[in-house]
Amino acid sequence: MTGLGAMGWGTSPHIRCASLLIVPKMLGKEGRLFVLGYALAAIYEGPVANLRYNLNEVIASLGCTVELQINNTRAAWRTSTAPLRAVFKDLLGSKDSLKAETLNISNSFEDLDAQVKSEAGFKLEDATDSEETVWDVETRQAPASRQPLSTQKMFELKTKLRCSYVVSKAVLSCQRWFDRKHEQCMQRIWVPLFNHLLCLPMKFKFLCSITKVMEVWCRNRIPVEGNFGQTYDSLNQSVHSLTGEFSANINLKEEKQAGVLGLNSSWEHMSTEVRNYVRSQEARLEWTLGLLQVLLSCTFLLVLHTSFSYVDSYNQDIRFDNIYISTYFCQIDERRKKLGKRTLLPLRKAEEKFVIFPCKPTIQASEMKNAVRELLESVPVLLLLLVLCGLDWALYSIFDTIRHHSFLQYSFRSSHKLEVKVEGDSMLARLLRKTIGALNTSSETVVESNNMPCLPQPESMDAQAYLQAALPIGLLVCLCLLQAFGYRLRRVIAAFYFPKREKKRILFFYNELLRKRAAFTKLRRAAIMRGAQQQRAPRHHLVDILHRRCPLLRRWLRRRCVVCLTPETPESYVCPTPGCEAVYCRSCWVDMRQQCPVCTPREELSSSAFSDSNDDATYAE
Repeated sequence: MTGLGAMGWGTSPHIRCASLLIVPKMLGKEGRLFVLGYALAAIYEGPVANLRYNLNEVIASLGCTVELQINNTRAAWRTSTAPLRAVFKDLLGSKDSLKAETLNISNSFEDLDAQVKSEAGFKLEDATDSEETVWDVETRQAPASRQPLSTQKMFELKTKLRCSYVVSKAVLSCQRWFDRKHEQCMQRIWVPLFNHLLCLPMKFKFLCSITKVMEVWCRNRIPVEGNFGQTYDSLNQSVHSLTGEFSANINLKEEKQAGVLGLNSSWEHMSTEVRNYVRSQEARLEWTLGLLQVLLSCTFLLVLHTSFSYVDSYNQDIRFDNIYISTYFCQIDERRKKLGKRTLLPLRKAEEKFVIFPCKPTIQASEMKNAVRELLESVPVLLLLLVLCGLDWALYSIFDTIRHHSFLQYSFRSSHKLEVKVEGDSMLARLLRKTIGALNTSSETVVESNNMPCLPQPESMDAQAYLQAALPIGLLVCLCLLQAFGYRLRRVIAAFYFPKREKKRILFFYNELLRKRAAFTKLRRAAIMRGAQQQRAPRHHLVDILHRRCPLLRRWLRRRCVVCLTPETPESYVCPTPGCEAVYCRSCWVDMRQQCPVCTPREELSSSAFSDSNDDATYAE
């Protein structure tokens, strides 16, 4: 490539010109592509990298916090269930002694069972008709035809029968007492007639019937608890069940749940899975940015192509980028002035908008449109930098606040002491000592931890990092402003290698401006009439109010010259024709030969056979 370049430089002026045109091209759109690559790289290595680091810290902190919570919960669960496990172990160890105690309880319960099932204490012939009927139904009817009464109902019925039996015995004993006392009274008082009168109260045996009031009370308020039958049945079942084998089994069931990322992993590995997922996404992003950087590095081919394209267009199209008022242009105008011919300099205001003076240090009207467009194209990158820097600062502030105000100290203290004293030497007391006494346990555990290792450690960007990220963006904006001066340099380089072509281009441009100057009034008549119509149109009432009451806004709300669009001044000329009132600045009014194109008939204006509808030279890019 070096040899081919040297051969081209030595044999072809096109190659030499195109090679030098790379310099102004680098100040233009193609050079901004290079700078854009550096700007994106600086943004990625600056706020984006810092954002990625801080987010990784938060992800690691979340995973560490989850693991810490799991470990603390597991430790607390093991500590809290340790006494229960000790109780089960003691119960399993005392299985043989429990069997002996339950055998003694079963033997002792036989006496209570015999008392409940006993039919002593009443006689069926002493019962009333209703009670005898119920008893006959329950004892004589086939069990298949009707479900028997419960233990509670049966014991209540027996209690009622016993009440009736006791009351009947009391009535009979009372009557015997009255008979015995009457006999004793008759024996003591032997006087006839008097003994019958005095011993008459001993004949009041009907008073013994008062005892039946107790029978009514006993029937209404049976001295049997409402849950006696249920308790007895439960106790009977429990006593019979005690004879079975005592055993205990502890079953633990572990349920596995899918992780956050859809993997069947445990919670302990959640932070690792999340970190691996984030790293894979970062790898993809870095690969994409690397590919973009490779593509941007190939823009030198585009720069080389546009350089050769400019040389070809410069030599083939005489109108291409032919809008410069060069030194040779001024020499032609000065020579015509000495000969007394029509000249162009100084240019009119309307003409200055379409040409470029290369020696002026400011951006001119024809260049301003492109400069503004390039600046607007740089705004998204600038906004991206501002948004990322603002987001990075906001996230750092949030994470730093979390780090300083989220410290937690876990302190788990478990002190367990349970003591149950069962006194006595009875069989039930011994059984309770074997069962409930197993709860006599004590433990004391202290577990302390904190979340200091799990707190995020965010990093902030310093002033140097912000400056390194902003410098390529500033250079990009500067290139947008320097593009106009770089594009002026293209014509200078091309004119140096092709001077004859440059003279032809300048002569054509000068003659073109002469033709347009001759037909200036006629060619601009349509635009002037449109401007005059817009001025005559009634303005919005809000605009009038602002024009009257806001002196600062009057400069932008004033009428403008219909030719060059400069704001109206006291020296401006207003057409006195009724219904016209077109505004002209003094220089434009002189250029119009003091004739208003709006109200003057077209045939009275200066005519020309030339038209510039499609032949205007344009600013080349």
